[in-house]
Amino acid sequence: MRGDICMKALIERFIEEDLSGYIEFLPEIEARAVVTVRENGVISGISDAIAVFEYFGVSARTWFEDGNRITKGDLILEAEGDARGILKAERLSLNILGRMSGIATLTARFVERAGGVKIAGTRKTTPGFRIFEKRAIIAGGGDPHRFNLADMVMIKENHISLFGLERAIELGKQASFTKKVEVEVSAPEDAVRAAELGADVIMFDNMPPDKIRETMAMLEARGLRDHILFEASGGITLENITEYAESGVDIISVGAITHHAPWLDFSLKIV
Repeated sequence: MRGDICMKALIERFIEEDLSGYIEFLPEIEARAVVTVRENGVISGISDAIAVFEYFGVSARTWFEDGNRITKGDLILEAEGDARGILKAERLSLNILGRMSGIATLTARFVERAGGVKIAGTRKTTPGFRIFEKRAIIAGGGDPHRFNLADMVMIKENHISLFGLERAIELGKQASFTKKVEVEVSAPEDAVRAAELGADVIMFDNMPPDKIRETMAMLEARGLRDHILFEASGGITLENITEYAESGVDIISVGAITHHAPWLDFSLKIV
C-alpha cells in the first residue's frame, strides 16, 4: 500500500511539473485515442502510463505487461474519455513509456549477450526517477543492484584512501549483520586481500577481462573463490560484454543501461 501511495505521489509531482500554468481552452468532448510503438523493443512503464490517464478520469486498457516484447506498429493501449484529459495525459505518459522502455530494451540486449551472467544496474540514474528506472531494468531481465547507499556497504576507492583497505572492511562489517560488504578493487593483490579479509562481494573496477580472468584463477588457487560474489564494472559495452561474461565473474554492472539508453518511440493519436 505504501508503495502505491509513493508512486501516486511521484506521478502527481510529474503532472504538476508538466501542467503548471496550463491554460484550459478546449470544450468538453468525448474522444478515443490509441498509443502505438514505432520500433521494436521491450516495454516498461505501462501501468504508470495508464495511471496518468486514469488520474485525469480517462479510462485506459492495454494488452501488454512490463517485460513483454513489442514490435513496430503494435497498439500498446487505448484511452477513452474527455479529450482534455487525454491531451493532458499524452506527453507525460509517452515520456514514461519512452524512457522506461528504452532502458528495458537496452538491458535486454546486454542480458542476451551475457550468456547467463547477471546484468545489474548502478546508481547512475536520473534524480527523482530512479524507482522507475530500476523497475525498467527488472523488466529487461536485469538486476536493479543497490537502490540507495543503505542497501549495501560499498567500500570504494575513496573509502580505502581515507581508512585503508583493512580498516574500511572492518568498519563496514560493523555497520549491520544484515548488510553485505562489497569492496571495489583495481588490482589483483587487492582482490586477494579483500577476499582474505572477508568481503562478501568483490567488484573489479575498470579491469580488462584478461586481468580479471588471471585474478579469478589466482583466487581459485588460493581457495578464495567460494562464498564470494565477483562483479565486473566500468567501461562495459555491448561490444565487449561477452569478454567480461567469459572472465569468470558472477555479475556485470552496467551504468550505460540507464545513462546511455535511447528512448523507445511511442505515438498517441486521436481516433
